[in-house]
Amino acid sequence: MLVMTSTFSGFIQARMLPSRTTPDLLGGMWSLIQDAGAVPARLTWDNETGIGRGKLTDPASAFAGTLGTQIKLLKARDPESKGMVERMNRFFRSRFMSGRVFSSPDDFNHQLDAWLPIANNRISRSRRGRPNDLISIDRAAMRTLPPMAPEVMFRNTVRLPRDYYVRVFSNDYSVDPTMIGRVVDVSASLDSVVVHHDGLLIAEHRRPWARQLTVTDPAHVFRAAELRAQFQAQHARRPVVAAVVETASLAHYDELFSVDVPVVPPVLAVAS
Repeated sequence: MLVMTSTFSGFIQARMLPSRTTPDLLGGMWSLIQDAGAVPARLTWDNETGIGRGKLTDPASAFAGTLGTQIKLLKARDPESKGMVERMNRFFRSRFMSGRVFSSPDDFNHQLDAWLPIANNRISRSRRGRPNDLISIDRAAMRTLPPMAPEVMFRNTVRLPRDYYVRVFSNDYSVDPTMIGRVVDVSASLDSVVVHHDGLLIAEHRRPWARQLTVTDPAHVFRAAELRAQFQAQHARRPVVAAVVETASLAHYDELFSVDVPVVPPVLAVAS
């Protein structure tokens, strides 16, 4: 789960993510920043592989550059610098997770969205106020959202194989089989996987959170069966043409190498 806490107000934002890969972490941050409507001057991370260890990953660096913010990576084994984060994680486990039942990731996020306003309305004795009331001071010190959204989605370009499936985060997704052999553009957000060819949408799937799954659109299976039947019918109607193999004449080799072949007179058989 990705948790963002504003330092001064203690205002909490959170969302469960499908994975800890770079596109999902950046996509989660961008969704929370959009909800806030403002960009903080600095984002602090605790040595997360998808963001960087010692050095930012290239996508994370580009993300920070587009937003005009700084991503600070904390040193390893430095608990004092992330005390607020650790306290907030304990707060989530004891106040939100305890006693709840979740039927799906969407259900988790829906319950979380309903609980966060209650959590942000609690009185903080150290801050002498409620995060809901103090967040306006934090937001006033932040930057506005950039005119162009940062690149946070997973993207890949592949040639669609004969099995008409593409792989995204260990899962296979079906594509319109009429595109077999053509180059397609695959992209994945936190919620969906889409495939385009020359800007035309040819596949769209709800993104599952499990791994090593095969996600199939029934329409793609039906279309593949149609194409297979059409091919078999055309093959059955094709006339059978006997193969004609030309036999080389040995006289051509004799002429090429100037070989004189004596003419043998016919032998007459005389019966006595």
